[in-house]
Amino acid sequence: MNSFPAPGNKSQLEEGLVFTPKFDADGLLPAMAIDAATKEPLMLAYMNAESLQLTLELGEAVYWSRSRREIWHKGKTSGQVQRVVEIRTDCDQDALVLYVEQLGGGCCHTGRNDCFYRSIATRSPDGSVALRLKLQA
Repeated sequence: MNSFPAPGNKSQLEEGLVFTPKFDADGLLPAMAIDAATKEPLMLAYMNAESLQLTLELGEAVYWSRSRREIWHKGKTSGQVQRVVEIRTDCDQDALVLYVEQLGGGCCHTGRNDCFYRSIATRSPDGSVALRLKLQA
């Protein structure tokens, strides 16, 4: 159920002041959670119309779990709640950035502060690409 207005024309999407999220063919929007204080990326998830509406109503991040195919209120079972400070949309309203206050410890299911704990190293002579743990501040 999508309770948001249908996206308008290019000018309305890019310059208008009405939020008209443009969901993909699966009814989803990518949503990047960023720590509001440090500006570090925390996680990337997806929202459908229902989870986006719940996020706006609750002031806490609610996502759509693609693997479980259900609404996922971040932190409801883990205690790792994301209190929403600000939500931004991109120019064509098909992606979101959530600036959040991460409560209850880290946000990653691995127990880490964020889901982006590795970086991609340069390509090895054998053609493989290795990962390395990011340096902690």
